[in-house]
Amino acid sequence: MSNSSSRHTALDSFIQTLGYSFDSPIRIGGNYVSVVQDGNVAWVSGQIPRVGDTVVVAGRAGADITLAQARLGAQVSVVRALLLLRQSLGSLDRIVRVLRINVFVQCAPDFTQQSEVADAASDLLHAVLGEAGRHTRTSLGVYQLPKNAAVEVDMVVSTDVP
Repeated sequence: MSNSSSRHTALDSFIQTLGYSFDSPIRIGGNYVSVVQDGNVAWVSGQIPRVGDTVVVAGRAGADITLAQARLGAQVSVVRALLLLRQSLGSLDRIVRVLRINVFVQCAPDFTQQSEVADAASDLLHAVLGEAGRHTRTSLGVYQLPKNAAVEVDMVVSTDVP
């Protein structure tokens, strides 16, 4: 199986396990673009766990939602980022390496498991992209995120598209 086929298959299989449909276009909410490419580097705008018009994981980790729910939010956010990259680049095979992700977790003051939430995003990137999915990252606890989303993930990747 080609690298591209295995990446697309891995992503599509994971999407099926989530039980959500990502068939509708991913909308942006302002005067910006979802993906910007400059040379062989692409930046993906922050993605929240929204499916269609619904934020599927909302609230504060450690207060309104569990660690497991926050991890799901990170996974849905990464799925959105990968779908945007697939759309922008034409194929996930164009990703040479995920360089960096930032994972923002809306959380209660005493919640200290931001890195465990981010692990869900990192694990998914590795599962879909293999070694190209290994990256640097920062995980942060924040007071509030757009639409009351529990998590927001942004990403920087290197590509073979100049």
